Amino acid sequence: MYIRPFDPWKAKLCTCPFKYTLNVYTGCDHACVYCYITSYIPNAFRVRVKEGLLPMLERELRRLDRRYIIALSYSSDPYPTVERELGITRKVLKLFKRYGVRCLLLTKSEVFERDLDILGELKCAVGITVTTVDRRKAKLLEPNAPSPKARIRALEKAKEAGIPVYARIDPIIPFYTWEDFDETLDALDFVDHITVSTLKLRPDSKRRMSAKFPELMERLWPLYERGERIGGYYYLPRELRLEILREAERKILERGITFGSCREGYRSFPSCDGSHLVPL
Repeated sequence: MYIRPFDPWKAKLCTCPFKYTLNVYTGCDHACVYCYITSYIPNAFRVRVKEGLLPMLERELRRLDRRYIIALSYSSDPYPTVERELGITRKVLKLFKRYGVRCLLLTKSEVFERDLDILGELKCAVGITVTTVDRRKAKLLEPNAPSPKARIRALEKAKEAGIPVYARIDPIIPFYTWEDFDETLDALDFVDHITVSTLKLRPDSKRRMSAKFPELMERLWPLYERGERIGGYYYLPRELRLEILREAERKILERGITFGSCREGYRSFPSCDGSHLVPL
């Protein structure tokens, strides 16, 4: 099956409402240094097409409980570089339209702007991840992803088209992206919802971060050593996480934007993932 319940492992810190998830592609070529999918997808930074996806997906959509949202996508970005040429995600969205699917779309690409004609006819919300608006830092962290400026400009066009929009500022990295948080918020002040999450490290992402940012990790890793180990991830110490989350929440709410946090053991209202934005 291609459509699956989100988080079948029931992670204890996941507060998402029940929803489905679909990864149109296998792998993601944005190659973000902090990415978690390398722990469970072989050759995770090489994008592969799923053979027979569209006919199989249509069969699954016929049986789908349409009360629930399908999220695109939490393991592989629905808009990798090859989507510009192949248009598979666009074809998936057309199927969603045909079958009345409610959709939550999340990407680090601006290519979804091409599909605003379809997205505007769906019961959906569209979101982007922006780790930082500092172009240099973003390029180091997310070497193959489109620039934050391009993502934000495309999201503004979605907002102008009447589509509910949200953002993730994720991950928040102390001594690095947290320093730019106010500027990132200012650039996203038009969105309806923002979800935040602090950097969570697995052994593979720790190795990449240490190789790419040795001086930063000299400051960061001692914090993680004093932190928590939850579900295979290294977390910042709880007191520091809560301090960051409280400050982020205050600044987001001051701008009249709803707030969510992801797998932090912290509050969210009215949803952690922005699913409350998707029309019924």
